[in-house]
Amino acid sequence: MGNLNGRPRALVVGLGIAGIATALRLRQIGWEPVVIERAPARRSGGYFIMLFGAGIASAQRLGVLDAIGDRSGPDVRLDSVNRAGRRRTGMNPATLGPNPPRTLLRGDAERALFDALPDDVEIRYSTVPTRIAQDTTAAEVDLHDTAADTTTTERFDLVVGADGMRSTVRRLAFGPADFLHPLDYIVGVTLLDRPVTGYGTGEGMILAEPGRSAWVFPFKDHPPSLLFSYRTQNVDAEFSRAPIESVKAAFGPQPPGPILQELFDRFETADEYLFDSVNQVRLPRWHDGRVVLVGDAAWCVTLYAGMGASSGIAGGELLGTMLERHGGDVPGALREWEARLRPFIAVEQESAFTTRSLFTPHDRKEYLARAVMTRLMGSPVLSRVLGSRAQPPGMEHKAIDIAAV
Repeated sequence: MGNLNGRPRALVVGLGIAGIATALRLRQIGWEPVVIERAPARRSGGYFIMLFGAGIASAQRLGVLDAIGDRSGPDVRLDSVNRAGRRRTGMNPATLGPNPPRTLLRGDAERALFDALPDDVEIRYSTVPTRIAQDTTAAEVDLHDTAADTTTTERFDLVVGADGMRSTVRRLAFGPADFLHPLDYIVGVTLLDRPVTGYGTGEGMILAEPGRSAWVFPFKDHPPSLLFSYRTQNVDAEFSRAPIESVKAAFGPQPPGPILQELFDRFETADEYLFDSVNQVRLPRWHDGRVVLVGDAAWCVTLYAGMGASSGIAGGELLGTMLERHGGDVPGALREWEARLRPFIAVEQESAFTTRSLFTPHDRKEYLARAVMTRLMGSPVLSRVLGSRAQPPGMEHKAIDIAAV
């Protein structure tokens, strides 16, 4: 079905990185995207992310890479630290490998993508889908305005679910089955308003112990982002008390020491934070008729893979390209899009288990292996021997341009 102006019409659910990237690409190929967002306004914040080759290439084609920027720098580094505060010189993530990532705040990517949207792209806040039905010509969606408590029914050529790990579109279109696969880890994340005591701008830290870790991610020009990550045997129990109490319990019973205590205090008093379980989304297919899932709604590689923003931008950009290539054949475009993208995502989902051991070692065996690996990555001698090739396992794949696969 076309709109009165002759343009195909798409509903994009979710105003995050994947949703905005998709809407931008759809508008570039001549579609009319309508974006709905559950929240009453666009998010302005965000925490530490990394943009790898796949996301960088797609952002460049979308025309937003310069606006996204780069908060990494030659003097930014992550030092290893223990509870007593003893530091060991660490590594600069932006110097690992021949195709280093950009370090950013999530808000950097969202803002750049949002600012690139043409003014005629319609955005409706406080709006959620409550029903999706489709035939061979269109998808019919009930849209509920939660502020006005009204519901309208509209028809679209395509519905894109970019509404996150616990996607409403996924539930409505693919059924109530639970496609979340828990990793049995919890994360607590916030953005700090100043560096940790004794540290300067651009100086971060990693406090890693078996089953738990605290990361302070540095930027060259902004206060750092804090991440707690820990293993749990009972995910539900972690939400039965205040987040800070669960975090403290995970790092007990030993005394925290001065640095960890400061991180506890600053997480507890933060204006905004994220506290959630770590899950992957695994689906046998990401599209059904005229409904397609993009980003965390479809695959959720998890923060341990480090590819959430990159795969969201790349997935949305590639979707628009496939729709342009296939003309009016929406199902054919979605089939080719998934066929191209799925092998890449499969590797990234598996890589999450390798890189998770770098973020948070599962047990003492992983802790000892991680200690050896991080010392090698931060070794000046190894850097001279290997040059730009010194990098953690799995980094090579992250540099792939998905559209070129």
